[in-house]
Amino acid sequence: MDLELPVVRLCVEGMQAEAEGDGEAALGLFQRAWDVAADDYEACIAAHYLARHQTLPDETLRWNQECLTRADRVGGERVQGFYSSLYVNMGLAYRQLGQPELAHVYFQRAAERAGDAPGGQYGDWNRFAIAEGLRGTASAPSEQVGTGSETGEGALPWALDAVVDGRVRGLLARWCARADLKALGLTLPAYLGYLGTDEDRMRLRTALHMVHAARWLPEAEQADLGSVLGAAALR
Repeated sequence: MDLELPVVRLCVEGMQAEAEGDGEAALGLFQRAWDVAADDYEACIAAHYLARHQTLPDETLRWNQECLTRADRVGGERVQGFYSSLYVNMGLAYRQLGQPELAHVYFQRAAERAGDAPGGQYGDWNRFAIAEGLRGTASAPSEQVGTGSETGEGALPWALDAVVDGRVRGLLARWCARADLKALGLTLPAYLGYLGTDEDRMRLRTALHMVHAARWLPEAEQADLGSVLGAAALR
């Protein structure tokens, strides 16, 4: 985003107020940003931050919808990187309102656009939110849910194979119990952000392989991890 835009400068000041614990000042700055927005692009930015400071779920949804509507009006590359996060926010809002079916649809849309989001820590956070949202609303019926994948008939395209997932979770639990920060640091981002793409599968396999190759785990865990790496779901 262009830091020279008044709207962006106000939102940056609002984020600084947030970091200092002054929610009231932050809301005032975000409201000023909305008031001075000169076009749909600027209104989209301001609406995003206003949505974060609503106390009522209905108002949170309203501002997130406003943000998404403005992004749709802008279109093109200027807002391409926004959509995954915007859909996540819509999913979270519907989930807060107790509408998991609609929430699931938006988390699916977010997953489809995850590759457009900026990388780094922000990209990881976005993927974590999508994956958690999909898992949390997985029982909600949705016509957009896949009906089959290479991990088995009826498997969901964003979900890790159930057997492999259980074994990885077991290893993570043991690493957490003894605070094995090296193993956790290498593997958690790839596991928590897993959305079922070939790139995700390779990222997770590579992270697990690095831990396995280092050979610092107890013998039983080393064997368990080797078995996980040999699973077809990670090939």
